[in-house]
Amino acid sequence: MSNKQNCWEFKKCGREPGGAKVADLGVCPAASDSSFNGLNGGIKGGRICWAVVGTLCGGKVQGSFAEKRLSCLSCDFFNIVKKEEGHNLVMQPKG
Repeated sequence: MSNKQNCWEFKKCGREPGGAKVADLGVCPAASDSSFNGLNGGIKGGRICWAVVGTLCGGKVQGSFAEKRLSCLSCDFFNIVKKEEGHNLVMQPKG
């Protein structure tokens, strides 16, 4: 079993299915989009959240990676995933 955290575990945002803030903010697309499952060793989009449209950061919904790139590249979670994955890091899903 992997000890790699998904974004909702690291950030404690409460937007994972069954999370504390789902009633107010909805389930995060990173926690619900199975097309990202397994990328960077995560569940759904949990370790590639920067490439998922509609994630919440800084209290507001974010757009595409191109729109949120600067904030994502300086994000503490992104940098942990980058370090853990090394040269195997997937920045954007192939599609």
